[in-house]
Amino acid sequence: MGLFEGIYRVLMRRNSVYVTFVIAGAFIGERAVDYGVHKLWEHNNVGKRYEDISVLGQRPAE
Repeated sequence: MGLFEGIYRVLMRRNSVYVTFVIAGAFIGERAVDYGVHKLWEHNNVGKRYEDISVLGQRPAE
């Protein structure tokens, strides 16, 4: 039994399982990409964001 045959038997044999897998994968993938881009954005913009300016964001100076 090959890898693709096993995947077919588990996921693609029934349409309801396949559709559920695709929808769940899209949701989880969207969350992962959103989290990664958000962290990358914060890392690249440290000190440049509105919240980082103590006078405007009312964050106490450290």
